[in-house]
Amino acid sequence: MSKNLNYDWNESKIIDDVEFEPQDAKLFHDLLNNKESSAEEGSISSMEVGQILKGQIIELTPDFVVIDVGLKSEGLIPMSEFQKRDELKLGSDVEVLLDRAEGEDGQIVLSREKARRQRQWEHILEECEEGSIVQGKVIKKVKGGLMVDIGMEAFLPGSQIDNKRIKNIDEFIGHEYDFKILKINIERKNIVISRRELLEEERSSKKADILETIQEGEIRKGVVKNITDFGVFLDLDGIDGLLHITDMTWKRIKHPSEMVELNDELEVMILGIDKEKGRIALGLKQKEQNPWEEIEQRYPPGTKVSGKIVNLVPYGAFIEIEPGIEGLIHISEMSWVKNVTDPSEVVTKGDELEAIVLSVQKEEGKISLGIKQAEQNPWEDVEKKYPVGSVVKAEVRNLTNYGAFVALEPGIDGLIHISDLSWIKKISHPSELLKKGDSVEAIILSVDKESKKITLGMKQLDNNPWESIEKTMPIGTVVKGTVSKITAFGAFIELENGIEGLVHVTELSDQAFGKVEEIVSVGDEVTAKVIKIDSEHKKISLSIKDYMVEKNQENRDDIVVAGANKKKDAEQEGQED
Repeated sequence: MSKNLNYDWNESKIIDDVEFEPQDAKLFHDLLNNKESSAEEGSISSMEVGQILKGQIIELTPDFVVIDVGLKSEGLIPMSEFQKRDELKLGSDVEVLLDRAEGEDGQIVLSREKARRQRQWEHILEECEEGSIVQGKVIKKVKGGLMVDIGMEAFLPGSQIDNKRIKNIDEFIGHEYDFKILKINIERKNIVISRRELLEEERSSKKADILETIQEGEIRKGVVKNITDFGVFLDLDGIDGLLHITDMTWKRIKHPSEMVELNDELEVMILGIDKEKGRIALGLKQKEQNPWEEIEQRYPPGTKVSGKIVNLVPYGAFIEIEPGIEGLIHISEMSWVKNVTDPSEVVTKGDELEAIVLSVQKEEGKISLGIKQAEQNPWEDVEKKYPVGSVVKAEVRNLTNYGAFVALEPGIDGLIHISDLSWIKKISHPSELLKKGDSVEAIILSVDKESKKITLGMKQLDNNPWESIEKTMPIGTVVKGTVSKITAFGAFIELENGIEGLVHVTELSDQAFGKVEEIVSVGDEVTAKVIKIDSEHKKISLSIKDYMVEKNQENRDDIVVAGANKKKDAEQEGQED
């Protein structure tokens, strides 16, 4: 190989440092430095740059074609500019474009490719207009679209490539298609084309034909082109049809993507046709027999079935009892003994289990099932096991503001209401008397089998002291007790029998009274007098003042009696004397 100057025919400039085959280098050198010219050769001055000339092939080399166009010198054209190899014959006539004339020698630069493009441009101007159909080959990707060779380069915008979403624009490069000319700009010599418009026109034509021939009940093939939450759009070879999610399968699915993917080919049934709006409703499940057709005969209420948990929802679990048939086990039908708030507390997706058919709604495609019904209901004979009035032992399971829940046996709980804890104590929370895990005795107060409720009481184990309070502690009785609580309006006294009485601030002392805590303190032992009883509201009013007044009077009376007795004794002694 020899190093020489190389002329870039596409860019019309000379580039250094490119190697040629020896014969091409010599030929190119001779053309650039041609000092001999024939007097018979044409004058380049009579030619215009950009003019198309007729030439003849006079020599072929591995890389170049030598063309004689009747001027002083021949032109050298790269072999790559000749797309058809059958053109390359010595003596063949070809059209070339006079690209440039350089130097005093009139050395010329020719281009077969530019001549071809110029002829194509002239052809487009003469034969084509906006709206014409041309064939072309996609050659490369550019910003915003593709470049297409239609004899000259034309721009295909990205939005005009196809009538559906394109995943990879590169897949079009190298392929030939028909295109529609959208715009011809003569000044800039550029053309904008569209493939999408042809596809849409073809689609519209097919759509009209399909709407005329299609019939309900037919089975047709379609390709999935779009998946939505409510269904799938299929391309039925020119017209779109909607396969609604409810018509995809007899089973329940959350989303169409559980069954199909984009570009899947499906066989579907035509369910409905709206020719005016160009809409077609499709069905997939209708190709199969409806498994719900004789559902009431196959699964009457009370039937025991087995199946697999296929889905969990907040309100229950779906179990597939046969292909296409699912039943719902509501959370209220999962356990006799648990208050189930989440189905995962009892079952797990994939579990195999048995259930009982509770009801069938064929038209709505619903079967209600229960798994607790497959077991013995512990509440069935609860009234016999826990008759009203019986005394039971139970463990405190939970404490609430309104009472204590106790476990009578696994799955059977009862409630001791806060008002049934004590006859005499005023309790604001059950934790004042009980704690979780305590074992307590209580009496059954009521049993509601239907509502699954049992109420118990602890105070009922003892007699109600308030029923005989007026006999055991009548008004005027002097009682002893301990100050249990002090308030702004008085002091509460816990008496020896456990009942609490109130000494109002005005009944604390016969002296000018001040603040309660200045007279008594919590824990003080006091003696008072019963001054009022309200057994209905369980209230006793006490008076320390009355007791003190009465006691003082008794003391004075004792002193008077003692003095009188002393005087009487003295008089008796005087008489004896």
